[in-house]
Amino acid sequence: MPDNSFDVVSEVDMPEVSNAIQQALKEITTRYDLKDSKSSIELKEKDKKIELASADDYKLKAITELLEQKLVKRKVPLKNLSYGTVIPAAGSTVKQEVTLQQGIATEKAKEIVKKLKDSKLKVQATIQGDLVRVSSKDRDTLQQAIALLRGADFGVELQFTNYRSS
Repeated sequence: MPDNSFDVVSEVDMPEVSNAIQQALKEITTRYDLKDSKSSIELKEKDKKIELASADDYKLKAITELLEQKLVKRKVPLKNLSYGTVIPAAGSTVKQEVTLQQGIATEKAKEIVKKLKDSKLKVQATIQGDLVRVSSKDRDTLQQAIALLRGADFGVELQFTNYRSS
């Protein structure tokens, strides 16, 4: 029975997202090029979405970049943001929805398990909801598994939590 394990998760720290949005909104009100641009950034925490709105595509791009800078400063992974299409809104403004990826989708989890199996490392990987639990008898093997996964790109930011050894 394997004694050591860790969980592979992909999470976005919602309080940090909220703080980044507050900072971005503050900067929007003071920036000359964005004054009177009807720009807004709204966090819909329940839906795990951010709604961006502005006067035109150019200003929408500016507030998107501004938000991304604030998120990076707060160590929120940009890989976990998926941008919807830009939609024309009322009064010749534009809107865009940004979805925050929480957890690992089943397809990504299967890719992670396959990557570990193909590596021939002596680990067991099981999908448990929106995380992947990796276990092994040997702690060094788990370290190798973490290094392997860090080096691969699964399209979402991975974090390694619940490292347990006995």
